[in-house]
Amino acid sequence: MRNADEWFEAYGESHQNPINKRIHWICVPLIFTTLVGLLWGIQLPLMIEGSFLEIPLSDYLNLGSLLLVIALSYYSLISIALTIGMVIVSILSILGVFGLQRLGESIGMSLTQLSVLIFILAWIGQFIGHKIEGKKPSFFEDLQFLLIGPLWLLGFIYRRFGISY
Repeated sequence: MRNADEWFEAYGESHQNPINKRIHWICVPLIFTTLVGLLWGIQLPLMIEGSFLEIPLSDYLNLGSLLLVIALSYYSLISIALTIGMVIVSILSILGVFGLQRLGESIGMSLTQLSVLIFILAWIGQFIGHKIEGKKPSFFEDLQFLLIGPLWLLGFIYRRFGISY
């Protein structure tokens, strides 16, 4: 398994153009959050009879949360330090899903409809960025790069603040 720097170097080969990089800073988080939003409404068939915190855990047991657990497990194979950051990113994405749900309700759209719309627009943005870059998206070479995009952005934040990973 590649380490974080090896993944970032490989991913970065098709992300050199400053415009493409800026597009990724907008579109990757949107894709990450809307993918969770698309899957959020699909409940997992698990029954939990309350908890000591009185949090209705069954509201959070869905394919969206399962996707986050799988992604975080994958990230833990690359870097524990980056995984901790991705836990924070995942929490922010869940909060983003709740925000999208409220926004959708206010404009007469379901969470799924709004997530699909933003997901498609964000992918269009990504492909425009790669057209500007003049290189195909990395995931055409290896599907694992679909999970590396958010981690690559987090790597910039870590380096900016001098956090080792």
